[in-house]
Amino acid sequence: MYFNVTHTTKYTYNAPVSYGHNIATLRPRKAKGQELLDYHIGISPEPSEISERVDFFGNYITRFSLQTEHRSLKVTTKSRIKRDYAQFQDSFFSEACSSITMNDALIALQSNDLEILDAQQYILESVFVKKMDASIREYAQKSFQGNRSVFDAAFELMQRIYTDFDFVPGFTSISTPIHEVMEQKKGVCQDFAQIAIACIRSIGLPAKYISGYIETLPPPGKEKLVGADASHAWFSIFIPGFGWVDFDPTNNQIPKDQHIVVGWGRDYYDVPPLKGVVYGSGQSKLKVAVDIARID
Repeated sequence: MYFNVTHTTKYTYNAPVSYGHNIATLRPRKAKGQELLDYHIGISPEPSEISERVDFFGNYITRFSLQTEHRSLKVTTKSRIKRDYAQFQDSFFSEACSSITMNDALIALQSNDLEILDAQQYILESVFVKKMDASIREYAQKSFQGNRSVFDAAFELMQRIYTDFDFVPGFTSISTPIHEVMEQKKGVCQDFAQIAIACIRSIGLPAKYISGYIETLPPPGKEKLVGADASHAWFSIFIPGFGWVDFDPTNNQIPKDQHIVVGWGRDYYDVPPLKGVVYGSGQSKLKVAVDIARID
């Protein structure tokens, strides 16, 4: 499948801002079953400085500075993407994937193989996934048992989060602690991904945070609404001897071609779409819109 993706972020300030420095993680990266064919970023007002680099995780990072007075900031990205991820789904349910138990995985993770060493960093605590309390581990252990398939356990964890947690926009913010989300059983896709990651790390396995988009499909016979799409997040678990497998607990499914990857890291902190600092005395309003158009 081919998609055109437009992502618009706009900040409106109620007082003049004299200076702003921002970091954007908005350029979709190359990933399994995904290729970036075209990309453009537009920034208004025009930045005084702008640069792009690849970070530690292989994500594209754009840095830009605004050094003239302004009352709004608008960042628009346009991407053309080829997705062919569905071809891998059968392999996730294969014997090669499902035969690896948690005990097998924990032993394999002691290896000094380069792939294993890279995965090990996703077991450690991170900025938003740290100090995992007993409730997280207990929740994980209901699915993850020593002689059980890692894939089957992760699939069940995804299903349990989908069932046990309510999707409530606005209930949490990026700074809401994991234990509070766990206690209240409410949040959004970022929270559900980080709950799953915390669970998986609590029992010693690697898990990473995936940031991207999801195409919202309309009901049969209905036209797709403009602006119906959104930024999205899900998690991926590393199964030694097989590789990384993605799960979307918000939608209770293994991601398909409608899931578009922008970047990945240890948690949300590593791949926020846009963050920065501004010098000004007022407050700001944020508006975000995502449109995904499928190309025949």
